[in-house]
Amino acid sequence: MSSPIEFAPGLTVQGFTPPLRLRDFKLIAFDMDSTLINIECVDEIADAAGRKAEVAAITEAAMRGEITDYKDSLRQRVALLKGVTVEHLEQVYRHRLQLNPGAAELVLACKAAGLKVLLVSGGFTFFTNRLRDRLALDFARSNQLEIVDGLLTGRMIDQNWGDICDGAQKRATVLQTCDLLGISPQQAIAMGDGANDLEMMGAVGLSVAYRAKPKVRAQAQVAIDMGGLDRLLEVVQP
Repeated sequence: MSSPIEFAPGLTVQGFTPPLRLRDFKLIAFDMDSTLINIECVDEIADAAGRKAEVAAITEAAMRGEITDYKDSLRQRVALLKGVTVEHLEQVYRHRLQLNPGAAELVLACKAAGLKVLLVSGGFTFFTNRLRDRLALDFARSNQLEIVDGLLTGRMIDQNWGDICDGAQKRATVLQTCDLLGISPQQAIAMGDGANDLEMMGAVGLSVAYRAKPKVRAQAQVAIDMGGLDRLLEVVQP
């Protein structure tokens, strides 16, 4: 890949010459935590258990790529959430979770250009399903927390596609969605910020890093370091 070029302040490109046309793509896949939204949900849930610092440290190491077994790191973090109430999950969604700047605008522009939108996350269905409905997204896949009598058990529930949505599952989900839509992976865009996004970003036609960890930023074709997600529209024009 060629050397990164600063296309505009806080917006870097490598490996292609802008502008591309949004209509040439058929799918955009978003990571959720710290990409589409402003928080790491698992860290905020941990706050209720008085374990935010402990959980956040594992999250940060996993996102930097320092923990190679994402599934194990997530199981460790979820175990620390045992006993947190569903009401606290609601509080996180209502009061802490916000869309990142430009998220709604980018989703609308993509839908207007005929793209399908996938939300694929190492986070939790409690949040991805709400965001899917709120933004009228086409597909969402993430992990399901086990809840018994209104309390988290500290475990996750296996789903029909597997146990945990890690980097490999994100890549598989993007490729399966391309197959479902009858398109080439080259017609897909993937946007993320952490190490578990690298596999799906490497499988598509255009990879986008949003305020990402250095390892992710270095490998992405587009890196947005300032401003909102909709800055992608400066290099991939509607």
